[in-house]
Amino acid sequence: MKTISLESKILVYEDRSEIPADIAALIAQAEEAAKRAYSPYSHFSVGAAIMLNNGQVVTGNNQENAVYPCGLCAERTTAFAASALYPEVPFSMIAVTAINPVTPLTEPISPCGSCRQVLYEYEQKFGQPIQVVLSGQEGPVYHLRCVADLLPYTFHAGFLP
Repeated sequence: MKTISLESKILVYEDRSEIPADIAALIAQAEEAAKRAYSPYSHFSVGAAIMLNNGQVVTGNNQENAVYPCGLCAERTTAFAASALYPEVPFSMIAVTAINPVTPLTEPISPCGSCRQVLYEYEQKFGQPIQVVLSGQEGPVYHLRCVADLLPYTFHAGFLP
């Protein structure tokens, strides 16, 4: 028997004034996208912004539906829009944030498992890491070097025939 260890490193910006300008700008775009979310049921608005290698930024947000499985998370909405608009342009970074109207979020939110899997697929498609920046409404901001750090030991296309 043996043990396999998986490790993810997260850069934590405790003070938002430490955040590099390009990352702060991407977070601001994700925050604006969260304000436009369609979340009449959960009232939990999530926004995402993806920076592409060509410098373009695509934003998106969660879209809810009375039939819950029909909704879609901000991360997937944004990734699918970016891929549809710029199918051959790799993603370099995604910023994700949310608005809780009852109690401000004081720690970063993290993508759900489905969103992690979708983002990982784009890392594999383009053969380059996608940096991940996670924030709440206040408090620290987390910066990961790649999606694989969010989803270690993932299912991937190499398993398929």
